[in-house]
Amino acid sequence: MAIDKPIEHNVDAPGQQISEKKRKKREKNLIFYPLGTVGRDMMYYLFNNCILTYILFTKQLTSEQLIAITVIMMAARVFDALNDPIMGNIIERTRTRWGKFKPWMLAGVLSTSIVIYLAFNSSLQGWPFIIFFGFIYFAYSITYTMHDISYWGMIPSLTRDADLRNQYTSRATLFAGIGSTLASVLIPIFTTGDKALGGNAGTAYGIIALVIACMGPLFILFTLLGVKEHRGEEEPKMKLNVRRITRTIHQNDQLRWMILIFLLQQIGNSLVFGGIGSSLIYFRYGYEGGLYSLFSMVGVAATAVLMVVYPALSRKYTRRKMMTGLMVMVFIGSAVELVGGLFMAADMMSFYVLTVGYMLVNLGLYGFYLIMMISIINTVEYNQLITGHRNEAIITSMRPLLTKMGSAIVVALTSLTYLIFRVTEKTNAIADFEQQAQIGTISDAARMEGIHQVIETVDPGQTTGLLLAMVILPLVFGFVSYLLYQKHYKLDEKTYEDICRQLKA
Repeated sequence: MAIDKPIEHNVDAPGQQISEKKRKKREKNLIFYPLGTVGRDMMYYLFNNCILTYILFTKQLTSEQLIAITVIMMAARVFDALNDPIMGNIIERTRTRWGKFKPWMLAGVLSTSIVIYLAFNSSLQGWPFIIFFGFIYFAYSITYTMHDISYWGMIPSLTRDADLRNQYTSRATLFAGIGSTLASVLIPIFTTGDKALGGNAGTAYGIIALVIACMGPLFILFTLLGVKEHRGEEEPKMKLNVRRITRTIHQNDQLRWMILIFLLQQIGNSLVFGGIGSSLIYFRYGYEGGLYSLFSMVGVAATAVLMVVYPALSRKYTRRKMMTGLMVMVFIGSAVELVGGLFMAADMMSFYVLTVGYMLVNLGLYGFYLIMMISIINTVEYNQLITGHRNEAIITSMRPLLTKMGSAIVVALTSLTYLIFRVTEKTNAIADFEQQAQIGTISDAARMEGIHQVIETVDPGQTTGLLLAMVILPLVFGFVSYLLYQKHYKLDEKTYEDICRQLKA
């Protein structure tokens, strides 16, 4: 499609010479932009990865109530996902002296903090809790979207240079990983077992929710106060309508393929942290948060290294070659997990082998995530070339949209696994001891003794089922996303550079 007047942005283009002032601003942005997401991702991990575990181990649930919670979580995440491009469109139309991204970051983080505190500080049980949970979950879906879309949507407005985008994306993902890793390590330690704050899981989650609710606004100040955007010429305000969103997706074939590919990757990458991993560790190796913290920490440690070296790797290897190496790593890691979980006794050596296998799997799938983040962002210039509009907030809103759609499917798969292998029979018994300790009818020692007795009654078939769900499902979803990317995504490094040259001309 021919373009009469391409929309130009005052952003760094590939090969462009910059002044000393611009260089200093770029270096400052590369520091303060990624710092802003540390607290956001601690909030994200607490709510999305711990809420179901919190409910299972602090509330007694019937099968009907677990199904109701699953339906609420799925419906809220689908609603959240559909709301993402609408929020992206609203951001596109926002015009303030602080730009279009920062006001929504601030409003979203502050409101999310309130919702998170309320979610983990409720003493309700049974159906009254289910009703409360429905309200709070939809509230979270709305508030988190505000700052998530605006945060990631800012990247295309910072630079057009492919290498710099790799740096912004990898650094932001690194600091997001730092936030989620801190949460994944500390939360299990201080909510499970004999180190639980306040002597029980319910009180512990309430304290941690308060701390993390304060961390989000503090860290986002780095981005709000320290990052300078290249605003230049902006597209005029366009009327908010669903047709513009659907037209953007319909006209951009590369974006359409990335929607499917990224969705599959997100499902595979989120299953372990969705609750299956923690339940397996507690049932097979003991109800101690330190074990799951170690599992999580080692599992994501290699990804931190990958995020640091990714810009250098991207200059040496193409994305397609990197994905092939990462896929091989996923296969090897899955085999190691099966060896540790199926063919070894449930001792510490088995735990270490399982953990190393998960580290390899997580490294491979998280490498996919980095590559796909860049791949989605690069469809902005492709969209500008074929339509004359960048629509950057709408396109970048696809990432959180697909993350949430994937998480909805993960919730369904996790709950289905729990129902098939009767996991709630054990978690209800554990929750009973946690509740008695919270109201002071039993001591902490009695709580732990009772829970250990429950763990000893777990059937081997239950742990085997959880293990297979944790290993096989991520492998299948990751492999399918790999095949589709290799066949259908055309915006490789050379093609993207050609697009940028055409837009500059």
